[in-house]
Amino acid sequence: MNKLLKVSITSLLALGISGTVAMAKEPTLAEKAVKYRQGAYFVIAWNFGNIGAMIKGDKPFDAKELADRADKMQMMTKMLMEGFEVKGSEKGHHTEAKPEVWKDWEKFKEGQMKFQEEATKLAEVAKTATKAGDVKAQFDTVGKLCKDCHEKFKED
Repeated sequence: MNKLLKVSITSLLALGISGTVAMAKEPTLAEKAVKYRQGAYFVIAWNFGNIGAMIKGDKPFDAKELADRADKMQMMTKMLMEGFEVKGSEKGHHTEAKPEVWKDWEKFKEGQMKFQEEATKLAEVAKTATKAGDVKAQFDTVGKLCKDCHEKFKED
């Protein structure tokens, strides 16, 4: 292939790729808020699942990992409400949040604060755990809060 043809094809490909990127629509603030809260819940679920695996014996107990995972969960609970407070994030945008979140905002907010409080207790208990069973009761408390919230406020 001659040099001019190579340069022309390369230029057209570069122009086509940059044009496609330029045409991509920037997500709205509401769309970003939904992704934000979904990401936070994903991190919580990931860490909670690994703690549960240790409790069930499906994964070897590791005190350092347990404490680290509980800390990550607890940190994420502090971030959740911000993703629900953005106007327009209550519908569309591939959210599974039920309208009840915003219809019964105070109850939802109260539940999230309780979740944060109990996740903090889990992180505290995990710091001194010498076996997975040491966190089981608090793990179960947090799990019940998750289940209750899902039943009331999440489309499953």
